[in-house]
Amino acid sequence: MAGRLDGKVAVITGGASGIGAATAELFLAEGARVVIGDMQAEVGEETAGRLGSDCAFRPCDVSREADVAALIGEATQRWGRLDALYNNAGFGGAMGPVESISEDDFDLTFDVLLKGVFFGMKHAAPIMKAQASGSIISTASMAGLQTSYAPHLYNVAKAGVIHLTRSVANELAEENIRVNCICPGFIATPLAANKPISVAGRAESEARVQKMRERSEGHSQPLHRVGEPTDIAKAALYLASDDSEWVTGIEIVVDGGFRTGRPWRNQPAWTREPHPIRVYRPADR
Repeated sequence: MAGRLDGKVAVITGGASGIGAATAELFLAEGARVVIGDMQAEVGEETAGRLGSDCAFRPCDVSREADVAALIGEATQRWGRLDALYNNAGFGGAMGPVESISEDDFDLTFDVLLKGVFFGMKHAAPIMKAQASGSIISTASMAGLQTSYAPHLYNVAKAGVIHLTRSVANELAEENIRVNCICPGFIATPLAANKPISVAGRAESEARVQKMRERSEGHSQPLHRVGEPTDIAKAALYLASDDSEWVTGIEIVVDGGFRTGRPWRNQPAWTREPHPIRVYRPADR
């Protein structure tokens, strides 16, 4: 049975763990060849080795343009093309009240979360233009659509990813290149659990993530369970595949219903329980 990505070549940043690793595994299962990039070299090498010969790893700091260019170049040197780029690398960025954020922390946050996405688009575009095809996907966030659930600069950077997606999609549509992004809700990953993964500490990291799942179960979003990396990977698969060949310039929200508001089960009782309606007419007065 043919896979949805048979014959395609993909690059995934932040591919050593979490959403990136889950996406790499799914892309490979659907027939793609994949290059993953990540700053976590040891974990990245282990992940690529576990996923097999159709997966390669290259160290990559997305805040450095040369690293992003070299990562994309790795795919074309190995396999001669680039069909999908997934700009997924990220971190929480600067935290705290606005007056506490330093200029260096501001710059680093935007370098990773927004400039890294721009570098990916910039270096994928000429390759995909030459092919007259391709799909560029980026990880944005629910934080890019509404505030109060993430740090200030994370909110703004992710909003920037969404708007950059729309703008570049308009340009590259002329070349049959699609540009879209995904807005995850709360996803159970080592990053979300504030426990960076390592080869030696993989079990400890997974235990921390499991505790986070149990604490969050059913509380934050209408659908009871917390989000998993595979939930986002499936959205990325759709955007990388020909199934989305007439889809560009959009953000796909994958949040378990979080954006609809407070879960019904957590609403005040008076909104959930039936009450008879009394209609007051003039005669009742």
